Amino acid sequence: MAGHVHIVGGGLAGLSAAVELAGSGVRVTVYEAGPACGGRARSYFDRHLGCRIDNGNHLLLSANDAVFRYLGLIGAEKTLVGPDRPIFPFVDLGDRSRWTLDLSRGRVPFWLLSKHRRVPGMHLGEIRSLDRLMRATPGQTVAECLVPGMLSTRLLAPFAVSALNTPCDSGSAALLGAVIRQSLAKGGRACLPRFPAVGLSESFVDPALDHLALMKAEVRTGCRVSAILSAGGRVTGLRLPEGEVALDEDDRLILAVTAPVAADLLPDLRVPDAFESIVNVHFRLDEAPVALGALGRARFIGVVGGISEWVFVKDDILSVTVSAANRYAARDNDELAAVIWGEVRAAVGPALAHPLPEDMPPMRMVRERRATFAATPVQERLRPATRTVLDNLFLAGDWTATGLPATIEGAIRSGAAASRAVRDPGRR
Repeated sequence: MAGHVHIVGGGLAGLSAAVELAGSGVRVTVYEAGPACGGRARSYFDRHLGCRIDNGNHLLLSANDAVFRYLGLIGAEKTLVGPDRPIFPFVDLGDRSRWTLDLSRGRVPFWLLSKHRRVPGMHLGEIRSLDRLMRATPGQTVAECLVPGMLSTRLLAPFAVSALNTPCDSGSAALLGAVIRQSLAKGGRACLPRFPAVGLSESFVDPALDHLALMKAEVRTGCRVSAILSAGGRVTGLRLPEGEVALDEDDRLILAVTAPVAADLLPDLRVPDAFESIVNVHFRLDEAPVALGALGRARFIGVVGGISEWVFVKDDILSVTVSAANRYAARDNDELAAVIWGEVRAAVGPALAHPLPEDMPPMRMVRERRATFAATPVQERLRPATRTVLDNLFLAGDWTATGLPATIEGAIRSGAAASRAVRDPGRR
């Protein structure tokens, strides 16, 4: 059994590892450089909007087993909400057509046989794309696997960009195939959309911190580790602002920071080194809109043919996500937001009881410039395993070799894997 486990990084990977270990009676200390835990999956009060918003939007699925285990351990499984059917409303801004992808609950995809439940304009022969993606080799890109047609244009390509946060012409088909195998291939019961009822911190962070406090784990925010000391094939200490912390023979270290920070702390570690950004835009309305139909049931809508990809209805906030956003890095914030607001009006307005204002309401744009590693075949080969050449050092993070893209599910899965490795350090 490990002695004292030091966890560097208080994002979801670090919190996941801490929750797993503290619950088994291990002494745990978490060191978070920032003022709050949660990393990219957190909420905060925005002074300009005068309300609390999420750093970004995350759409989860009922198939995310690691997520629901984590939420169960911290007593927060009921903080996620979503429709009682696997429905996904969409709008194509090109021709303004609207449809709702309505998946079959079981594994047999009866939804493909109904023109009212599948992607409009698609042909059944296009489902070969799904088989190609699930059989993709490590070097193939998504674009190489897609059969031309409406299924790719209106579902698979937008889904790939959202899941991988990488354009289809460079994104890893094998990684997208892994996502499809664990969601769509399992049927609608695995694809129920889920999102926090209140906010990311209220679901993923605050309950975890409360749980860790109950388990007597120590969480230190504003505490940056500037160096990892090693000798004799193991970590011997950490350098903190106030001095060095020594690791005893039975102590372990889980490094759960971002890939660039891990590379700074461990110069010999090979990590992904190319990144993609995400843009989130939060518009605050004078009052909460009344959503109708499928939008009212789902509380989100997918957007095809524009800059916007997903629009979420969160009380009086309309929140937009744009993935693989490096392509918009040079765009002025106000100009980009104005274009996106026009798309929101076109996408969401017709599904509301009352029209949206023509003038753009107060907004906050959040650009996450290094939101995830670029999920390309080249970058996938750079992802390290949980175990390292140092006997008592383990890695966690959505950039490690989780078998998934950089997602909440991958981050939490990596923390759980690191905790298992800590409890069984001799196994390779």
